[in-house]
Amino acid sequence: MHEADKDELASLQRRYRGLAGQLAEIGFIASGSVALRSTRCGKAYCACHADPPRLHGPYWLFTAKVNGKTLNKRLTETEARLYEEWIANDRKARELLGQMREVAGEAAELILAGARPGEPRPDHGPISPSPEHGRQRSRPAR
Repeated sequence: MHEADKDELASLQRRYRGLAGQLAEIGFIASGSVALRSTRCGKAYCACHADPPRLHGPYWLFTAKVNGKTLNKRLTETEARLYEEWIANDRKARELLGQMREVAGEAAELILAGARPGEPRPDHGPISPSPEHGRQRSRPAR
């Protein structure tokens, strides 16, 4: 590995560790959304069914997908603020992981180029999955 490549790799390692450190500082995470909603009840004679309607609420509602199903949960204002913080933490964690993947991809190119002395260094960008990645093979009929 050339000296310039070693310096670049060391720089990438420092950047990666810095990003990992930021990731370690993130608090609890949650995926989903929090919204203030007003609703109608099931009683036909209630004012929420009048014209114009006087809806119930507003209520804080947390919505998330859990095992492929939508979960809705009514929250207090304090719980809603906590979920908003956790959701923001989740976004930040995803952003940091994306940056870490980019840095790791750059480092991988340097490391792999150093593992193949004498071969030209590839300039084709980040590694991407092959076209077959994720495809299922067809099974013969029984």
